Amino acid sequence: MTSSNHNRHPRFSLVRTALLASGIAWWPSHSLAQDFLEPIVVTATRGKSEKADTAYTSTYLGQDFLQNHFRRNIPDALNFTPGVLSQKTTYGHGSPFIRGQTGRSNLLMYDGVRINNSTWRSGPVQYGNTLDSYAIDHMELIKSQGSVPFGSDAVGGTLNAFGKTTGFRDEADGAFFNHGSAYYEYRSNGDDSHIGRLEGSIGEGGKWGLRAGITEKDFGDIHSSAIGTMRNTGYGEHDWDLRFESALNPDTTLTAAFMRVRQDDVWRWHRTIFNPGWNHEGSSSTAGTWLANTYDQDRMLGFLRVASDDPRQGALISHWSATLSYQDNSDLEFQDRRNQTTQSFNSTRYRQWQQADVQTYGIDLEFESPMGPGKWIYGLDYYQDQVDSYAKRDRGLGEVFLPSARPVADDSRYSLFGIHGQYHWQALEKLRVESGVRYTYAEADIGKRWDNNAAADIGSQRDWNHTVFSLRAIEELPFDWSVYGGVSQAFRAPNLADLSGVTTSRSGVETGGSVNVNPEDFLTYEIGLRQSGKSTSMQAAFFYADMKNIITDVPVSSGSTTTQAANGRNGYIYGFEVEGAWRISEQWQLSGFVAWQKGETSTAAFVGGPTLEEPYSRALPLTGSMALRWTHPSTKCWVEGRVLAAETADRLSTADKADTQRFPNKGTPSYVVPMLYSGWQATDHLLVTLGLENISNVDFRHHGSGNNEPGFNAVLGVRTTW
Repeated sequence: MTSSNHNRHPRFSLVRTALLASGIAWWPSHSLAQDFLEPIVVTATRGKSEKADTAYTSTYLGQDFLQNHFRRNIPDALNFTPGVLSQKTTYGHGSPFIRGQTGRSNLLMYDGVRINNSTWRSGPVQYGNTLDSYAIDHMELIKSQGSVPFGSDAVGGTLNAFGKTTGFRDEADGAFFNHGSAYYEYRSNGDDSHIGRLEGSIGEGGKWGLRAGITEKDFGDIHSSAIGTMRNTGYGEHDWDLRFESALNPDTTLTAAFMRVRQDDVWRWHRTIFNPGWNHEGSSSTAGTWLANTYDQDRMLGFLRVASDDPRQGALISHWSATLSYQDNSDLEFQDRRNQTTQSFNSTRYRQWQQADVQTYGIDLEFESPMGPGKWIYGLDYYQDQVDSYAKRDRGLGEVFLPSARPVADDSRYSLFGIHGQYHWQALEKLRVESGVRYTYAEADIGKRWDNNAAADIGSQRDWNHTVFSLRAIEELPFDWSVYGGVSQAFRAPNLADLSGVTTSRSGVETGGSVNVNPEDFLTYEIGLRQSGKSTSMQAAFFYADMKNIITDVPVSSGSTTTQAANGRNGYIYGFEVEGAWRISEQWQLSGFVAWQKGETSTAAFVGGPTLEEPYSRALPLTGSMALRWTHPSTKCWVEGRVLAAETADRLSTADKADTQRFPNKGTPSYVVPMLYSGWQATDHLLVTLGLENISNVDFRHHGSGNNEPGFNAVLGVRTTW
C-alpha cells in the first residue's frame, strides 16, 4: 500500500480497523482459568496485586515487548498503549499524553523513585527520554490513579520503569553464578543508527548479586517519505547502570542502584531552518527559522533501599521498605536565532544559553499491615530539589550573563512532603473496596529571581497544604468478568518553573513564571469492565476528568506574543479505551485496541481578560491498533504483523493554531501504518530479531509532534547470551 492509496479512504480504513479491534477485545470466554497475559503489578496501590484484581486501568510492558518491538526510548514504548498519544517534540524529546495530560501532569518513576522535579516546564517536556529503555526490565502504567499513592503530578497516569535485577534469589543457594548478554541493533532509516548494549551479572545464589550494563546509541538523521532526510534529528547517547543486591536475612534485601544517561546535541528540529515545513494534501505546517536549537541532558540517579517481608500469620507489619535516593540532573539549551543569510543580531535575533542544574534528595518509607478483613498500605515520602541556573546571551557584542533569562530562579530550593494511607477492604467475598487519603506540604524557596521593575534579583517563599482522597472498588462477576471503578482526586503543586520560569515554548513564544499561581485540582471518575480467561482477555474503561485552576501560559495583554503563567484554565476531558487479546491456538494470537478522547476548556484570552471556550488541546483522536502473531510449534521463531491507525485530529485550540510549526493548519492528517516484527532463536545463546516498520512508507506524524515519523525502516537486532 502506498502513501497516496492509504489517504484515499482514511476514514473507512480506520473505522474498519477500530471495529475489528473492538470485536477482538469483546470476544467471550468460557474458561475459568487465570488469564495468560496477566503479569504482577506493583505500582497501582504501592502493594503487590494481580493486574486482574486492581481497581485501576493498567498496562504492563515487559522486557520482551520492549526488545522485540524495538522501542528506542521510554515514550516510544507507549505507542501501542490505548489512551496514550505519543507526541514527540523531536526524536530525543518524547512526552506521552496520558488521558490528555502530559509532562509534569504525569508522574515518571524509576524503581519507585520520583523522577519529576521542580524545573519541569508546562506542556510537553523532554525528560521522559532520560532513562535508558535498554536497561529497563519492565514498565507499569496506571491511568487516572490520582495523587493518593505518590503525590503531586500523578494526574493522567503514573509510569514506573523498573531496572533489570540480578535475580540472585532465584539462583541455587550458595552456588556462584555469572550471566551476561551483548546486543547490537541497526536501523536503516535515514543516515543509519547503531545501538550497542553490554550487560552482565555475577553473585552467589541466595546471598548476593552484582549487575552492570553499558549502552551506546548513535541515532542517525530520520528520513521522511514527504520531507526527505530531516537533518539534525539524530543524536548520541551514553548510558551506564549498576546494581548490587544482598540478602541481609532470608526475608530482607538490600539494594544499591545507580544509573546515568547522557545525551549530546539533541535538536529541537521544528524551530530550525532544517525544517522546510510540511504539506499533506492541503494541510500544511510552516518552516523553522532559527539556525539552531539544541539540548544537552545529563541525569545521574542512585538509590539505597532495604525491603523486608514478614511471612508470619498475623504479623503487625507484613511488608516494609525504606529508600534513600539522590539525583543530579543537568539540562542545557542553546538557541541561535540569527538570520540565516545575514547572521544579524538584534532584539529577536541572538544566541542564547540556558542551563538548570538540579540535585534531588529523597526518602520514602512504606509499610503494609493486615487489619481486619483487609490491609493498610501507608507511609511517608519527602523530596527536596536544590537548583542552580544561569543564562547568557550574545547580541553581537560577545557573550554576557543575563539574569533575566535564567530558565528558573537561581539558588532555589523546592520541597515536597507527604503522608499517605490506603485501606483495602474485602467487604464481601467478591467485592473489594479501596479508600485512601494523602496530605501534602509543598514549599518553594525562590532564591534569585530577576525583577524587571527593581532591575535586581529578589527572593520569595511560597508554601501550600493539600489533602486528597480516593475511593475505588472492584467486584468479581461470573465467567471471569469483573467490574471496577471509582473516583480519585489529584493535584499539582506549583513548581519553580511555574513560579519563576523563563522559557520559550511551542514555535517560539516567550513564557514567564508568576509567584502568584496556586495548585491545580483534578477529579477523575472511571468505570471499567475486565475479563481474564485462559485464552482471552479484555479491558474496557470510560473516564471523565474535571480540571480546575490549571496553570497555563496566558498572554500578558491583548495581542501580546509574550505569555505569563496563571491559573487561567478550567475544563474537562473524557474518553474510552477498549483492548483485548485472543489466543486462537497454541500458534496464533490476535490482539488490538481502540481509544478516543474529547474535551473542552475555558481559558483566559489574556491576563485579566475574558475567557475563550475552545477544544481541549491534543486530545487523542480515534486511534486503533491490531496485531496478529504466529509462533512456531518449537517456539524458536515468531512473526507478528501489526497496523496502527488514527483519524484526522482537527479540533485545535487557539494555542495549537498559533503553533504553526507543529500543527498543520487543517489539523494533523489521519494515517494507517503497517509493520512487521519477527524473531528467531537460532541457538540457545543467539537471538535474531527483525522489524520492518512503516512498510508502505506512509507520510505521517503523531498529533502535536514537531517532526514526522520515519518512512520505511528496517531494524535488525542480534543478542548473544552466556
